[in-house]
Amino acid sequence: MLIDLQIHSVYSDGYLTPSQLANFLSTHNIKIAALTDHNTIGGLEEFKLACKKKKIKTINGLELYVKLNHKKFNLLWYNFNQHHPDLHALLRTSQARRRTQMRNALIKLKQHGLQINENQLLDNYNHYIPLNHIIDRVAKIPFNQKIIAKTLKTKTPNQEEIMMKFFKNPAFAKINESYIGLNQILKLRTKIHGQLILNHPGKYNRLHTNFISNLKKLGIDGIEVLSPHHTIGTTMHVQLLAQKYKLIMTGGSDFHCMELAQVALTSCYNYFKIDSKYLTNINKIID
Repeated sequence: MLIDLQIHSVYSDGYLTPSQLANFLSTHNIKIAALTDHNTIGGLEEFKLACKKKKIKTINGLELYVKLNHKKFNLLWYNFNQHHPDLHALLRTSQARRRTQMRNALIKLKQHGLQINENQLLDNYNHYIPLNHIIDRVAKIPFNQKIIAKTLKTKTPNQEEIMMKFFKNPAFAKINESYIGLNQILKLRTKIHGQLILNHPGKYNRLHTNFISNLKKLGIDGIEVLSPHHTIGTTMHVQLLAQKYKLIMTGGSDFHCMELAQVALTSCYNYFKIDSKYLTNINKIID
């Protein structure tokens, strides 16, 4: 059975609405899916309704930026009580911190000559502000295009280049994600329940045995094995880690959008599939 337990919509840094995502998943014969927007659950209800029409089972999902001591990583949270006020308070605090960071960064970029109306720009977002969408809007302004092209010494800068030069560079502006302490998350889980999964650990090199062992002791339930961010070698290694520490194995495409350029591969869905039969104990999440 084909599933996808990591998908993003316009409520965070994806480019499709929850309804459009449901249509997309249906065309690819997905039977169970989780919308896992960053630090927000704003799109869950629309996603559930749209998937129901397509006979796709949905799992409550959320992706969080997490920190434990000096380590930063991502967690997926499934099957939680989405209506609990403490969850909403946690997410609102995270979103407010992100908004402040983004506002300060945009003001700094204005000081470097970019044409930006930070209030107008931020008013487009009611949830977790996505850096990629901010970059798209800033880079669409003709005046800014000239500055960006001159600074990067290319007439066709891509999103990643703009991000690293202007938004991840202390010389211009440095944006960090709005991280939440793992202990705070574990405490909240005692109230809203669900499963916590370390996702795409290979993407940020979070594969050390001591790290995985510590997460297991603290109460993490699983690890994302199948991910387009993982090489085949990484996938095999994560599978063994999951087996060693008795972790639920999950899989997600981390889908955000279709490639708009005229290329053969328009998304990982052209070559990447997640079959639940390969994921040990996945029924603890999807049943």
